Amino acid sequence: MSESNGRQPGRDPERHRGAVTLRRGAIPTSTADQRLLDSRSRGDWKTKDAWRALRILSEFVEGFDTLADLPPAVSVFGSARSKPESPECRLAEELGAALARAGYAVITGGGPGVMEAANRGASEAGGLSVGLGIELPFEQGLNDWVDLAIDFRYFFARKTMFVKYAQAFVVLPGGFGTMDELFEALTLVQTGKVTRFPVVLMGTAYWSGLIDWLRDTMAVEGKIGAVDLDLICLTDDVAAAVRHIVEAEAALSAEQEAVRDEAVAVAAADQRAARRASDGRPAGDGREG
Repeated sequence: MSESNGRQPGRDPERHRGAVTLRRGAIPTSTADQRLLDSRSRGDWKTKDAWRALRILSEFVEGFDTLADLPPAVSVFGSARSKPESPECRLAEELGAALARAGYAVITGGGPGVMEAANRGASEAGGLSVGLGIELPFEQGLNDWVDLAIDFRYFFARKTMFVKYAQAFVVLPGGFGTMDELFEALTLVQTGKVTRFPVVLMGTAYWSGLIDWLRDTMAVEGKIGAVDLDLICLTDDVAAAVRHIVEAEAALSAEQEAVRDEAVAVAAADQRAARRASDGRPAGDGREG
């Protein structure tokens, strides 16, 4: 009786908005991002955008609160269209497991394809598997291997979480969305908007044409510096990718520790100078107060 209308329980598209679940005809035909950015709806800007600002703020608060206690993590990107038996999915699953064994949580967009493979590898290896979903016009949904999930309405709120809580990005073969994440990460690092962190491209056959163009066209014409190419590590070796991430994190930690030690030394020297000045002795007489 329940299936006489052609519906298959548990398989109907659904969309989650906090405590609200939408299914079938209740799912809107446009996304929150589309409605926010639609310049043809200028009449709504004064009446609706203030409320949208509160909704956007709530997404940031939800993301920050949920992910605040996340262990060191790596964001993994790749195509939602890749088939489970594809080389990139096999590589992503192996990568997810290796990252989990190295002590990293794995963050993906939570969808199918490469994302699902990376989440599965991490989960089966005993690591924490995170999915940051996004409202899309076509149904995608979160894959079954995600342990911790957040659904976002707005791409820019979601992107902040990918960067804020990751020690590295690993990018496998993908389409426009994958390219968007890759070049945003490279831009943030290049311009110093984020602390330098490694960006790894996996799938040399897929990415080699892009790397050639960056080197032979962009760099040659001076659109980027030759040193900018060093921001990218290209490999097919999972062990090499994980080692690159671990070594980069260790180097950054050592650099930050050296900066802290230098700051402590400068502060101590300033205190000694202040004590000498208060005792009426020349700052460079070498005697301690």
